[in-house]
Amino acid sequence: MNRVPMRDGYGKALLELCRLHDDVMVLDADVAKSTRTEWIRKEFPDKYINVGISEQDLVGTAAGLSLTGFVPFVSTYGVFLTGRGWGQIRNTVCYNKLNVKLGGAHAGISVGPDGATHQALEDIALMRVIPNMTVITPCDWWETYKATLAVYDIKGPSYVRFGRNPAPVITSEDTPFDLYKAAIFRDGRDVTLFANGLMVHEALVAAEALEKEGISARVVNVRIVKPLDLDTICTCAAETGAAVVCEEHQIMGGLGGAICEALALHHPIPVELVGIQDRFGESGKPDDLLKAYNLSAEDVIAAAHKVMKRK
Repeated sequence: MNRVPMRDGYGKALLELCRLHDDVMVLDADVAKSTRTEWIRKEFPDKYINVGISEQDLVGTAAGLSLTGFVPFVSTYGVFLTGRGWGQIRNTVCYNKLNVKLGGAHAGISVGPDGATHQALEDIALMRVIPNMTVITPCDWWETYKATLAVYDIKGPSYVRFGRNPAPVITSEDTPFDLYKAAIFRDGRDVTLFANGLMVHEALVAAEALEKEGISARVVNVRIVKPLDLDTICTCAAETGAAVVCEEHQIMGGLGGAICEALALHHPIPVELVGIQDRFGESGKPDDLLKAYNLSAEDVIAAAHKVMKRK
């Protein structure tokens, strides 16, 4: 399977937006090579601003630009953007419903050797809790590209989360894409595997293995965490009666928390969570870390077995 970094999809989309729209501005916190905003700096230098390693200033500058009619795309590591810039994102951007687009790079534990300080494992929780924020976690290169293009047309704050390392490409240019809808990638009767980001691929691999055991697993790509697609999620819950939620994020406050909250209110069923179990990350090879932190297809299979016993 072809593997391409999600950040390349982000950079390609920014180039396309800069070609199409005079009002696009791209802001960076001195990590242009890592976020692919160096592509903008080279081709559209008048649309690129490096504010340096100062995330609060990064968000504040973007807020000011939005008030003068620009559509700013903020780009830096997700852990620093959402952690250090949270006050500005909450009080300046979201409180005032400013048209600022946030790109959180290096998301998840699969950043690898950069270690715990650079692995964004809490960013979805930090963004999801703020009113007026849209939160998106694409599953591969193509979805990152499509999501970045799509948020230009959203009037208000948005956060797009994407990884650094090459990731399996499981969609294509022709794959249907609706930013506000979860997508059923594989149908099934017995259990639903809700996933986003890298974990969509692991869920698909798990579903194939479960099929050989006689278990029919539905795989749903929940690309948008907020606002959650309640119709699709509740329909799948009603039809399969059990679910596993898979994400490269802390199990608290992320996709698992969002889906459990929704199902508790609208259609309670047994749910198991596959994600980071209240731990910090560590340095290592991306694939080794995913296995060590129980984020592999084998872990999804084990969770599916466990949840089906609770039906």
